[in-house]
Amino acid sequence: MFERFTDRARTVVRHARDEARAEGRGPVGTEHLLLGILADGDALAVRVLRDVGVTGDDLRDRVRRHTVRGGDGLAEADAAALREIGIDLAAIVARIEESFGPDALREADPAPRRRWGRLRRQPGGPFSARAKKVLELSLREALRLRHRHIGTEHILLGLLREGNGLAALVLTEAGVDLSDVRRRVETALRAAA
Repeated sequence: MFERFTDRARTVVRHARDEARAEGRGPVGTEHLLLGILADGDALAVRVLRDVGVTGDDLRDRVRRHTVRGGDGLAEADAAALREIGIDLAAIVARIEESFGPDALREADPAPRRRWGRLRRQPGGPFSARAKKVLELSLREALRLRHRHIGTEHILLGLLREGNGLAALVLTEAGVDLSDVRRRVETALRAAA
């Protein structure tokens, strides 16, 4: 499938992998693909997002709020949701650390370990199941549009079509109508043809 990717689309995927590595998290998620798209400021996908009022900085901040882990191991959005329903996370963490010692909840080093001289790979490969689905959907979108290549716009269409990942969530939180963006991408593609 990657042989159909344009150079720009390949760069998006490489940038997404770099984003996931920089976070020290597991596999590449939909949010990393979105950040990878946003890294190419001249791409058609980015122009469409800009036209609907989305900025890369805003989306990056939204992704960070969902993914940055605090001392308690939860993302800030998760901790806020628990506060909303009356759960005092600080008190729970204090009790656990009292029973099991300081840093009992601290995550282990997420970096892959060497075993028998080889680098162990993550079980699902470098992409989460949703990110794999997005890449598959980008191929389907290109085929549906009768394009022989997969560009950044097809990856964005795949993200929009998947619709359940963190990328779709942060776009929706930013006030983006996913169906409207989809129509705009398709209109821009027809105009460019």
